[in-house]
Amino acid sequence: MFKRPIYNVIFKRISEPRRFIQVLSGPRQTGKTTLARQLIDDIKMPSHYASADEPTLKSTSWIEQQWEAARTKTRTGKALFVLDEVQKITGWSEIVKRLWDEDSAGSFSLYVIVLGSSPLIVQRGLTESLAGRFEVIPITHWSFSEMREAFGWNVEQYIFYGGYPGSADLINDPMRWSHYIMDSLIETTVSRDILLMKRVDKPALLRRLFDLGCAYSGQILSYQKMLGQLQDAGNTTTLAHYLNLLQGAGLLMGLPKYAGQIVRRRASSPKLQVLNTALMTAPSQLTLDEAKSDSEHWGRLVESAVGATLVNGLKGTQAKLFYWSSCNREVDFVLQRGDNLIAIEVKSGLQKTSLPGIDAFSKEFRVKRKLLVGAQGIPLREFLLAPPKEWLV
Repeated sequence: MFKRPIYNVIFKRISEPRRFIQVLSGPRQTGKTTLARQLIDDIKMPSHYASADEPTLKSTSWIEQQWEAARTKTRTGKALFVLDEVQKITGWSEIVKRLWDEDSAGSFSLYVIVLGSSPLIVQRGLTESLAGRFEVIPITHWSFSEMREAFGWNVEQYIFYGGYPGSADLINDPMRWSHYIMDSLIETTVSRDILLMKRVDKPALLRRLFDLGCAYSGQILSYQKMLGQLQDAGNTTTLAHYLNLLQGAGLLMGLPKYAGQIVRRRASSPKLQVLNTALMTAPSQLTLDEAKSDSEHWGRLVESAVGATLVNGLKGTQAKLFYWSSCNREVDFVLQRGDNLIAIEVKSGLQKTSLPGIDAFSKEFRVKRKLLVGAQGIPLREFLLAPPKEWLV
């Protein structure tokens, strides 16, 4: 069975003498449970797996019961406890803290992995109760190299079908694939990971914002223009909050504009960016061949695939991702790590309303590298195969 490269990181941490709660946090259907089960099969210690992914929410008493079951495995030495979909239990972090501290003070050598599909909610629980006791391992959407190795996909398939491994067996039936993405992934994520777990005063507005973001992925859109498109009496603060919730659920984000100064970045219009191109193609009802024949649509898919690869690949690193624009000139993506700036232009065949702006950007800021993806630059396939952190070297 195919194992993601992140598996080696998890295995190493669980094998170390120093214990921390290992938190695997990321969107639905990115393989968190599979990674945990692979680890249970491979690691040489007794294990207990428990999942809170049930139609009705469980209580903290359930966590205590499962923890006690895991403790019984430590009678002969070290043991592993995997707690899945933990964000579904209100107050989970407080009870985990108490039980972890009891183990640390006692003689229980229990190694704990916590899995969660709503990173915003999981992170809040960690920072409120578990400071100094955990390490986060981000589990992101699958990269092109992973989908190619696991399923033999080519670059065009990855651009169109995105990085959901569970959908790979359905791509020969486009209608079935599309319904799987929309019903089993998008709707489940919105209804169970956002609306059920967070207070959202205008759920219809959040859904329309998601649809708008998918339709305009790769484009810069001010919050005022979004409100005009959505025809809602909301405000820009509400939209920014909902966009943050969609990002936390692994669906959609707004890339900030690079401006050198944090205050100016916060005031800028976001560049909408899906975190998996399947979120664009499934609702479109287009086939792969139809999408390729539409140069404008395909160009947006290519740029969105590059953006998603950068966002997902830089998760958990110290690097940040932006766009830049000024006077009708634009840099598609700007990577920043410390004082290093990497300017990236994507040549996708898309007819853009703005002109390439790397030269203008370089006059205003000190750029370490200037990258062209596509055309006569770095081949798209090569760029998508490379880990994004390599471009910062």
